[in-house]
Amino acid sequence: MQFVSLPVSAMVEAVAPVSAQVSMYLWIALAIGVAGLVAAWLYAYGVLSKDMGSKEMQRISNAIRQGAEAYMKRQYSTIGWIALVLAVALFIGYSISPFTRPYAWKVVVSFLIGAVCSAISGLTGMAVSIRANIRTASAARTSLGQALQIALRGGAVTGLVVVSLSLLGLGILFLAFGGMHDPQQTPYQLVGFGFGASLVALFAQLGGGIYTKAADVGADLVGKVEAGIPEDDPRNPAVIADLVGDNVGDCAGRGADIFESTAAESVGAMILGAALFPVFGVSGIIFPLVAQAINVVASVVGIGVVRSGEHEEPMHALNRGYYVTTILALGGFALAVYYMLGARWWLLGCGVCGIVSAFLFVRITEYYTETRFGPVRGIAEASVTGPATNIISGLAVAMETPALPVLVIGAALLLSYYFGVLGLADVTTVSAYAKGIYGTAIATMGMLSSSAYILAMDTFGPITDNAGGIIEMSNQPIETREKTDKLDAAGNTTKALTKGYAVGSAALAAFLLFSAYLQSVHDIVGQRLSMAGEKLPPHWSFSTVNLASVPVFVGAMIGAMLVFLFSSMAIKAVGRAAQTVIADVRKQFRENPGIMEGTSEPDYGRCVHIVTGAALKQMILPGLLVVATPTLVGIIFRYFSSSFSLDPKGVLPLLNGRPINLSGAEAVAGVLMVGTIAGILMALLMNNGGGAWDNAKKLIETGEHGGKRSEAHKAAVVGDTVGDPFKDTAGPSLHVLIKLLATVTLVLAPLFL
Repeated sequence: MQFVSLPVSAMVEAVAPVSAQVSMYLWIALAIGVAGLVAAWLYAYGVLSKDMGSKEMQRISNAIRQGAEAYMKRQYSTIGWIALVLAVALFIGYSISPFTRPYAWKVVVSFLIGAVCSAISGLTGMAVSIRANIRTASAARTSLGQALQIALRGGAVTGLVVVSLSLLGLGILFLAFGGMHDPQQTPYQLVGFGFGASLVALFAQLGGGIYTKAADVGADLVGKVEAGIPEDDPRNPAVIADLVGDNVGDCAGRGADIFESTAAESVGAMILGAALFPVFGVSGIIFPLVAQAINVVASVVGIGVVRSGEHEEPMHALNRGYYVTTILALGGFALAVYYMLGARWWLLGCGVCGIVSAFLFVRITEYYTETRFGPVRGIAEASVTGPATNIISGLAVAMETPALPVLVIGAALLLSYYFGVLGLADVTTVSAYAKGIYGTAIATMGMLSSSAYILAMDTFGPITDNAGGIIEMSNQPIETREKTDKLDAAGNTTKALTKGYAVGSAALAAFLLFSAYLQSVHDIVGQRLSMAGEKLPPHWSFSTVNLASVPVFVGAMIGAMLVFLFSSMAIKAVGRAAQTVIADVRKQFRENPGIMEGTSEPDYGRCVHIVTGAALKQMILPGLLVVATPTLVGIIFRYFSSSFSLDPKGVLPLLNGRPINLSGAEAVAGVLMVGTIAGILMALLMNNGGGAWDNAKKLIETGEHGGKRSEAHKAAVVGDTVGDPFKDTAGPSLHVLIKLLATVTLVLAPLFL
């Protein structure tokens, strides 16, 4: 990798005083982060001041709220203990080596702050969403437009808190760790922040996904198929657990996922910006923080302009807000490039690549998961001949879905790389590779430039889903249910689109973080040689990972295997947890015949308690697997003989006359590279395939192919049950796995050498 690599002493000498103008950019970004939190508070205050409906509606809403709060309290207590154990292990690991000992406490502090910010993001957003549902339901009794606005603004709290906390956490740590005095080294000390965010995101998404799908599968199979009662029927003992699951999975889990994306991407881009310090100075390093500030401003405006008429399709209003957010983000990007990156307009083209990629991912996901398009209609038609043909058709669609997104990702990376080279064509102090990689970093920032609004739309989904359940269970008039059905249909669409967006952003962020890992290894080697009074060989770089190398090939196979093993464990976890729910629902129907007759009420709390315990128990092992795999590969392979290296003699760096053994670092690069590729493909397959199965069932429920209770409907319910853990547990968790692999390797890179 032909980055500029200076000895530590030379770096310190090379750092010029940071100009007042550059400092001003950072302080403006931090001020916008604070303003984002204020805007989130104002939205929350506005939502919570709305009417809460009838006493019966409030009783149902309170049951959902209490179940969600109880689950989140137990979940984050478990995650907290895991994070503390890993923090101790991280401190010990960094303290062992004299090379990493000076940075041990900074990495651990940033790790803990990243974990806490991620947890606050999920908890804050969900606290509002489980209170916005009743207010949305109440508003739907009189106005569809008012209900839509309440649901979106309730979701906006999650989006704004996530992006603002990521911006403030990284910005304050950058200042606290001396970023304005030693900007080239400080980004490496922030990698713990991304690791902490990734760790919490994985457990939040995985645990929430297991909960929501175990409850959903149990409620559907016993309620719809066996008992023949409608969705959200108050006679179903699992219905409250199902409504709780919408919040802990789709709201808190996705919030942690997007927080991790913004945090990890920003850290990776700052590391690559440090390599271009001779070109942009500190501006290139803090540019990702300014990009997040642009995200906050554009999203606040986009959310504020959303209005809907009583007879307008809700998605039309939501799309208008998305288009406004995107246009404002593009304008903000242009200003940032002009003032911070020297008006190099080809670099703006990199950001446009990311913005266009986000739009295309949303549209591709819509094609594969919307009821008006061929893939979903084909699965619904296949349901007429039974569950087997439904499964075959759905699996075929799922396997088809990665094709177009992969082409979009490939085009975005190639174009942004090329635009990065063109934008820095006059610079001779860095290589074309360094220029191109920074271009891909800007593309990733562009894709995440509307993430706060996208997350608001995602949280809109569980809020409207819950609102529909509250209306159904409180026996409101049919015209009110029709309004919430419209909102629920839009919510299902936004949840599916957000998953497509999330995996697209994960793909670009993972490539960025992979590049940052290579750069990190390169600089670690350079620093160790510098401390020993030696220099890097002039033609050596760590930009190439050779798959012909045995350690790399083995590491690559382990990376691909990890994706499949993790997915298997996540799906099995849903199955095991769902079995406990199914057994309890059947038992309640059997022991209390008055439930089906409507003369007595089910024990909702018992079912919530059962699925909570099952989900928390099942989430731990898959989560630890993701952290342990690259760690063990790097530590074990570092002791392999240097004879495994394919680098020619004389090219490898020498420390005390002996070649530095890179087997561990190279094997981990293989894990990261192929694990990322396999994870992206599998996540696309699961997200879109599961969404297609789900909407095929919903299409039949509108009256096509015999409608509800028909044989086609029963077959579609089976397909939807198969797709549920795909789209809501394993698939979304793979987004996080991809980025967690990268942040783990970034943090632990010094231990692999």
